[in-house]
Amino acid sequence: MAGNDWINSYLEAILDVGPGIDDAKSSLLLRERGNFSPTRYFVEEVITGFDETDLHRSWVRAAATRGPKERNTRLENMCWRIWNLARTKKKLEVEEAQRKANRRLEHERGRREATADMSEDLSEGEKGDLVGDGSARGDRISRRMPRINSVDIMENLANQLKEKKFYIVLISLHGLIRGESMELGRDSDTGGQVKYVVELARALGTMPGVYRVDLLTRQVSAPDVDWTYAEPTEMLSPRTTENSMQELGESSGAYIIRIPFGPKDKYIPKEMIWPHIPEFVDCALSHIRQMSKVLGEQIGGGEPVWPVAIHGHYADAGDSAALLSGALNVPMLFTGHSLGRDKLEQLLKQGRQSREEINTTYKIMRRIEAEELSLDASEVVITSTRQEIEEQWRLYDGFDPILERKLRARIRRGVSCHGRFMPRMVVIPPGMEFHHIVPHDGDMDGDVERNEENSTSPDPPIWSEIMRFFSNPRKPMILALARPDPKKNLTTLVKAFGECRPLRELANLTLIMGNRDSIDEMSGANASVLLSILKLIDKYDLYGQVAYPKHHKQYEVPDIYRLAAKTKGVFINPAFIEPFGLTLIEAAAYGLPIVATKNGGPVDIHRVLDNGLLVDPHDQQSIADALLKLVSDKHLWARCRQNGLKNIHLFSWPEHCKTYLSRIVMCKPRQPRWQSSDVGFENLETNSPGDSLRDIQDLSLNLKFSLDGEKSEGTGTGALDNSFDIDDSVDRKSNLEKADLKFSKGAIGSLMEKAGQHFGGGRFPAMRMRKCIFVIAVDCDSVSDIPKVIRTIMDAAGKENPIGFILSTSLSVSEVHSILISGSISPLDFDAFICNSGGDVYYPSLSSEDGLGLPFTVDSDYQSHIEYRWGGEGLRKTLVRWAASINDKNGQTVEENESRSTTHCYAFRVKDPELIPPVKELRKLMRVQALRCHVIYCQNGTTLNVIPVLASRAQALRYLYIRWGLELSNVITFVGECGDTDYEGLLGGVHKTVILKGIGNDALKLHSNRSYPLEHVLPFNSPNIVQAKGCCNEDVRASLQNIGVIKE
Repeated sequence: MAGNDWINSYLEAILDVGPGIDDAKSSLLLRERGNFSPTRYFVEEVITGFDETDLHRSWVRAAATRGPKERNTRLENMCWRIWNLARTKKKLEVEEAQRKANRRLEHERGRREATADMSEDLSEGEKGDLVGDGSARGDRISRRMPRINSVDIMENLANQLKEKKFYIVLISLHGLIRGESMELGRDSDTGGQVKYVVELARALGTMPGVYRVDLLTRQVSAPDVDWTYAEPTEMLSPRTTENSMQELGESSGAYIIRIPFGPKDKYIPKEMIWPHIPEFVDCALSHIRQMSKVLGEQIGGGEPVWPVAIHGHYADAGDSAALLSGALNVPMLFTGHSLGRDKLEQLLKQGRQSREEINTTYKIMRRIEAEELSLDASEVVITSTRQEIEEQWRLYDGFDPILERKLRARIRRGVSCHGRFMPRMVVIPPGMEFHHIVPHDGDMDGDVERNEENSTSPDPPIWSEIMRFFSNPRKPMILALARPDPKKNLTTLVKAFGECRPLRELANLTLIMGNRDSIDEMSGANASVLLSILKLIDKYDLYGQVAYPKHHKQYEVPDIYRLAAKTKGVFINPAFIEPFGLTLIEAAAYGLPIVATKNGGPVDIHRVLDNGLLVDPHDQQSIADALLKLVSDKHLWARCRQNGLKNIHLFSWPEHCKTYLSRIVMCKPRQPRWQSSDVGFENLETNSPGDSLRDIQDLSLNLKFSLDGEKSEGTGTGALDNSFDIDDSVDRKSNLEKADLKFSKGAIGSLMEKAGQHFGGGRFPAMRMRKCIFVIAVDCDSVSDIPKVIRTIMDAAGKENPIGFILSTSLSVSEVHSILISGSISPLDFDAFICNSGGDVYYPSLSSEDGLGLPFTVDSDYQSHIEYRWGGEGLRKTLVRWAASINDKNGQTVEENESRSTTHCYAFRVKDPELIPPVKELRKLMRVQALRCHVIYCQNGTTLNVIPVLASRAQALRYLYIRWGLELSNVITFVGECGDTDYEGLLGGVHKTVILKGIGNDALKLHSNRSYPLEHVLPFNSPNIVQAKGCCNEDVRASLQNIGVIKE
């Protein structure tokens, strides 16, 4: 701060205000600070914690006043204002420290409980091996295990991949994405992530064994962006032809697929995307389903080719990938890029905003929940550095590195993990394209001579723009390329250079600090850093030794690296912390040794490249010494340069993709389980939109078909075939009874054999043939009100409309049967039943094959579909223990409801909802113990349902779309004004929603203690959502008319 006149005068003002401060204020200062020193206080607490530009702006206004008395008064007031801000910041820091301590205790307690559960079936020696931290054992284990990037493994992988034809889906939602002329830096959403995902997709598309790569993003048709972002499809052409198509085998390459969702004709920031994610998921699901069929015809022998993995990038895409992988039952990968909890901590440290204000601005809690969900669903989490794992991911409830090592050890030993799962964290640094890079081998003097002989190769314009700053441009160049951001620590670099005379005599300093037209137009923090640098240059008289050009183009960056290499210079990244450090790899590719911060990703890069020195970014002398050592020792410089060039291929895209694909190959293959059993029905045509799944007596004809292709033999197929040609005017129930007689004779297997032959032009019933499907998902305040709501909606639909019905509820199937009987409603009036909050799917049947004597058939394929990471008995024991702890504190409050529980839904009865913790706390408890599930409070908090992480009422609808072709755009969902804690999942998407006014309001209390408000995630302004004025027949019909479902 030395040399800043406004700072000096402000300090003088602080020292002069002593008599103006009354005793009460002075004593308050002394209580807060002890022996109060205004100067020390200002320097330590204000300058280091607040934006200089705010203080400067206030000082300018105060200094402009003419009267010294008024000036001193205003400066005194400003002093107290800053003191108050510092107190607020300190308070926030204390609160955040307490939250961190509580979170650490929760993780330790959860780890202990999980370890105790898992130790039951271990020997004494194994128990001892699992009690401690395990970090040292993790190192020993890693030494015993072969490295994934070893030559043998990679060769085996390459041989395996030659026989594969993978379909991979990548997702990156925000920002502007295109393959060429990327507008990096156009806004905060269009940055390094955009470049990364495009280059990853392009590189994967050229790899052996990869047939197709789809990069899904948002289609943007806004008038303020280029028209190319509205193109539905863009092919990514390979950068190099060194891997020919013959060498790679068949490949259709990589594509950008732009999915229309969210506001039309408007480009929105990532914070505004959350309400529209369900719409993206539905549209992306449609694209993937269609593409799987196309690829099946090309390379799958008629069988659908499902994605081998779905990879989400950033929290919004991670949330989407979790839903898509759950709907398709395929493996998920996740890359966070930037993590919400880390950003929240950084913002709280600044002390400018409270947690509530941060949440309102950045929707940070919704982002964090999306990242937690991504941990729940991911097989693999890809990071750039170990620092990201050890310092950022460990902040999350769903990941604990110690517990992760314990679970991995148990898996290797073949010991049960008792339903606990943890995603595998894998460090795969981002790749680079090196085919166009030619490292420079000459020096400045040699190039001058060559340029004199060959004047047809002029130097790039950026060279002269830089060298005009220097009095001796032949000296080695110290190059820093970073924004003038306080975190980049450029002021310390300038101080180190300015105060080290030997370094100034040996080298020049070049600072590439983005582009600017005027400092006054820059953001406050960036302008403050740049002003500080300019004043330091003036203080140390560095004119002729420091270059700081105002402009450069993106394509000129390689020329800047080349210039530094020609002068035998050094590249430096002195940031306080660097998550990865892509510029370090770029510099190494051009033959530049590096000096880099020891905090973050550069540690991993240096471990691989061994091409420079690491320094403490807070140690100015250490920075100067490292730079001086490299520019003065020619042998060290040459060795670092050679090491970098020798090892840089390890950061190439082919190497990245080999490791990437090896992780995909190691994932357990998952895909829709029924695909081999009902292919014959996928392309069946129908003449009647009135047919439905409920028109068949027994849906076990599809559901009981074995996965291995065995068919039960039967007779009477001719009569059975004719049973489906029923006149629409005949009563449905009598036809079903006739069909039942024929089905009971064992004709199911024959139907499966003959379906393709006999029903190509007939009326094979399917939900997709319905004009509309009404999903009744109303969470009534009282269960006894449900029959009335069902009857009202059915009556509003009218008899003349070919409409199907699905009941979606938190109730068990036996409870559903009871309420239907109480309302004189036949189960045959429904196409399907989504029960237990999405834990089970049933279909109506005239026979009872569920073991309960009820007219329903369970969808066993759905049960297999949602089995992934289901904790089973281990989860149930943890829930029972949790219930016992609640009862110990509050009496008999929670008890297991065994009669309502099923294989994939553990139900608990809650006597007093006020005495149990909110759903977010129970969800956290499960995640801390590595138990992956959905926790749902139902029926105004009187029931707790715990279901698999891939299950929900919304996901069950997507399953029906994949399984039976239920067209989601033809679905109308009926909900109340509020409902169970899974309420937000029922709104949004491509389906239409009718909100019934006056129903479900008692459930509002369940949402009062949420991590984020419902308005952050619900698209209430969507044209697909309408609100009925009431719940009578006329109001419901009016709403249906408004959305065009029925005519007036």
